[in-house]
Amino acid sequence: MSVRHAKLSDIEALGELLDGYRVFYGQPSDPAGARHFLARRLGLGDSHLLVYEDEGSDLLGFVQLYPLFSTVRLAPLWLLNDLFVASHARQRGIGRALMTAARDLALDNGVRQLKLATQIENHAAQRLYESLGWRRDTVFHHYALTVDGKVLEECSP
Repeated sequence: MSVRHAKLSDIEALGELLDGYRVFYGQPSDPAGARHFLARRLGLGDSHLLVYEDEGSDLLGFVQLYPLFSTVRLAPLWLLNDLFVASHARQRGIGRALMTAARDLALDNGVRQLKLATQIENHAAQRLYESLGWRRDTVFHHYALTVDGKVLEECSP
């Protein structure tokens, strides 16, 4: 079992995981759209995408980080936008391993701050984050704006 960088050859299996993640957040299933999205991310290299692979080479989870910058800190930061573990593989430390690998990758790249958002009702994820030293923001309110005029169900991250 290991965490590694995703490869284009992972698109099929990773697309199924991403589709499950989207469905978890109330979106309609779209495996082809998920595969296309992932292929773009990997092709453009505009995110850091780590996967958890078991001994049988099955992908059981992923974490995706997007580079950003903090003007106040004059430094890079990463948005940990996506963390997902297949439902049949939960409670085995996979989410913890992915979160730890994300932190280590950030440190290796000179990034000193990670940010994330999760659903208010996602208590299992909140327990994981807090057990790893993440703290809920009590200084800033975070807002979102849909700029294309389409009304979307609340879907964050």
